[in-house]
Amino acid sequence: MAAEGLGPVIGPVVVLMGAAVIAVPLFRRLGLGSVLGYFAAGALVGPSVLALFTDPDTILHFAELGVVMFLFVIGLELRPQKLWALRGQIFGLGLAQVSLAIALLSVAGVVVFALPPVTAFVAGAGFVLSSTAVIMSTLQERGEIASVEGQKSVSILLFEDLLIVPLLAVVAFLSPVGQGEGGLSAMVLALAGLVALLVAGRWLLDPFFALLARARTREVLSAGALLVVLGAALLMEAVGLSMAMGAFLAGVLLSGSSYRHQIESDIEPFKGLLMGLFFLAVGMSLNLAVVAAEWPLLLAMLVVYVLVKAVAIYATARAFGGANLTALRRTVMFAQGGEFAFVLYTAALAGGVIDARENAIFSTVVILSMAITPLILIAADRLLRDPGAALDGVDAADGLRGQVLVIGFGRFGQIALQMLLARGADVSVIEHNPDRIREAARFGFKVYYGDGTRLDILHASGAAQAQVILICVDDRRAVSAIAELVQHEFPNATVLARSYDRGHSMELIRAGVDYEIRETVESALLMGAEGLRRLGWDEARVTEALEDVRRRDAQRLTEQVQGDIMSGRDKILTAPVPEPLTPTKPLSEGDA
Repeated sequence: MAAEGLGPVIGPVVVLMGAAVIAVPLFRRLGLGSVLGYFAAGALVGPSVLALFTDPDTILHFAELGVVMFLFVIGLELRPQKLWALRGQIFGLGLAQVSLAIALLSVAGVVVFALPPVTAFVAGAGFVLSSTAVIMSTLQERGEIASVEGQKSVSILLFEDLLIVPLLAVVAFLSPVGQGEGGLSAMVLALAGLVALLVAGRWLLDPFFALLARARTREVLSAGALLVVLGAALLMEAVGLSMAMGAFLAGVLLSGSSYRHQIESDIEPFKGLLMGLFFLAVGMSLNLAVVAAEWPLLLAMLVVYVLVKAVAIYATARAFGGANLTALRRTVMFAQGGEFAFVLYTAALAGGVIDARENAIFSTVVILSMAITPLILIAADRLLRDPGAALDGVDAADGLRGQVLVIGFGRFGQIALQMLLARGADVSVIEHNPDRIREAARFGFKVYYGDGTRLDILHASGAAQAQVILICVDDRRAVSAIAELVQHEFPNATVLARSYDRGHSMELIRAGVDYEIRETVESALLMGAEGLRRLGWDEARVTEALEDVRRRDAQRLTEQVQGDIMSGRDKILTAPVPEPLTPTKPLSEGDA
């Protein structure tokens, strides 16, 4: 009987999922990307078309949890030391880009659209806050978060997140309703909240997860991870900062924890679903009635704001030593408005700084800019190609037919290839870096150009005929994507994969690869063995110790695959093992 009352709840969920599973694969098939598919699906079911949902703002507020969890996962990848190293970029590059963009956008609002100076400032300040969701999703899909340019993009986004606090304080000061009270107290409260989160993260989070791990119940650890993410987000929102900033800082504080991989795997499903829901909600928020009534102004404002912001981004990138191509790529990625603009515009509307019509127009311009960003990125990927990556003198994979296909010819792939060539195996090698291919040719290697994450390239590389496929690329996400693609499309091939760490090994084993090996495990074991030799141990005892550690490691990994990251802890050596290293068999009467 209780289930009968769930209809009003389940119905909308089914509609949202149905719209997403139809639109997203279709748009990806057309080469338009998943984000634009979510936008289109949201606009279709929203109040402007089918009107299956009449209150997109409520869904948008809930769906912002997707951005929150996304930032938490990104934070898990950044150690505090690494974040501290970015402080120059955050408060140098980020401050310069944002300041110049706000100034130029405010001037454009006054000069081009005859807006009052205060209104022009609010409109420009909102549009300068780029979409964290769109940019971080793009960086993650491309595997560029850890790159130099990716770190600069993260730094700029972090500064923009921090900027929402002073901007809200400025809006409160400009408001005729509040007479600007509370600006200083808001800053003090925000600082106190940051300090509280840092203190809790430094001394409480690791003991907290250690306590939960003793329960040996995975769902309890998952609940603890969600509690930390949402608690940090709510704390930051309560003190006037963004929820995304709180989640990001919680992730950074847990980045050095031994529970990091387990937490990341627990959060991942929630993050993906809620990120999709966020993009759906943004699409729903597009008011087509406003577009129809104000389309000349909206179109003009969209073009002018995107171009003016692009000028600011490009000028800043060049001023900070960026190459022309790098500056153009960053410009394309950051030229849109973002989700935090809605927060600023809503606050300005509530404070009487802007009116309802201006709020609708500015918000619609931001949504349209987010919607066209995937199209701009696709065009930019085709037009802004690195001249150094031209394929002069490089042969693309086509019609290869080797027994073995090696994907990736970096330092790992080169060594693995030596073993195969030593016994005359028929090997085909593909690599997506043309410079590396040219360098390999200097030493006599024939390596073909190809991206292993693309199905058409795998077919051209002979994956369908290969007996064995070695995935040796140095990108964790690319390895997982290739492994999944090969498992699905070429089930007869034996798949050997290079893994980044233990958590990645668990992921690959669960995905069904035939063999995986962590990229550093054997070299680390051999160094430890050499350490024993230098201590004077004879070779038999060194070999015995080496095999014992390998056995323990394999047993622990098996238990982790069947359980979670905390399984098999008894296999870790934390103190010297009494002699002998190998278990002894019980003495029988005859032995005695």
